[in-house]
Amino acid sequence: MRGLAGKRVLISGGSSGIGAATARRFLEEGAQVVLGGLSEAEVDQAVADLAPLGEVSGLAGDVSSAADVTRLVDGAIATMGAIDVLINNAGIAWREPFLEITPDHWDRIVSVNLRGMFLVAQAVARHLVERGSGGVILNMSSTNGLGGEADYAHYNASKGGVLLLSKTMAVELGKHGIRVNSLCPGYIKTPLNSAISSGLADDFVSAYERDHIPLGRAGLAAEVAAGYAFLASDDASFINGAELVIDGGQLAIM
Repeated sequence: MRGLAGKRVLISGGSSGIGAATARRFLEEGAQVVLGGLSEAEVDQAVADLAPLGEVSGLAGDVSSAADVTRLVDGAIATMGAIDVLINNAGIAWREPFLEITPDHWDRIVSVNLRGMFLVAQAVARHLVERGSGGVILNMSSTNGLGGEADYAHYNASKGGVLLLSKTMAVELGKHGIRVNSLCPGYIKTPLNSAISSGLADDFVSAYERDHIPLGRAGLAAEVAAGYAFLASDDASFINGAELVIDGGQLAIM
């Protein structure tokens, strides 16, 4: 896509699933990538897998920790010289009925999915404003931020928060030439979703694909990565404060 070659890209939650697929896509586009992840071993493995494609390195840390975020962003700037694009992708989820959610479980999901999103975005935005040459911030939301789904109250609330965080950032940062948008994937084949569905009925995934997704299949991580690449590219130069839904038609069903 136009304008991605040579870009310096930081990807939080970049060591597996959608994040790793996104790192691959940006490297294929000629970008330089620093990826973050919670597990040092997983980060190291992702970097080793992606190294043949281009300039990539990684740092481990927890995005809910302000100290870890500072280390991640400062490390990415030191490695690449600057950050042009932030793929703010880190997130967690699990199924849990609303009446059974504990305060600790609520706090953990919100701390990663919303607080972490804020911490990384703010740190990168401050860098972009100081540089004065614009940039792109893309935050990971979900179709769960646009509609309720049973057993995910904490996750849904966190992803709804990401949508309005993104819109407010777009309003405030637009004058600095910084575009901010969010992605809203539906059901995507990822290790996280596989772990969630492993405790359900054997036919859960096939039934969900049949009954809830008009295209009749789950999405692929590479298809979400393509959405990230488009929104970061010059082809999306007038898209700001928007959300891109990537769900096979899931939200179109009444």
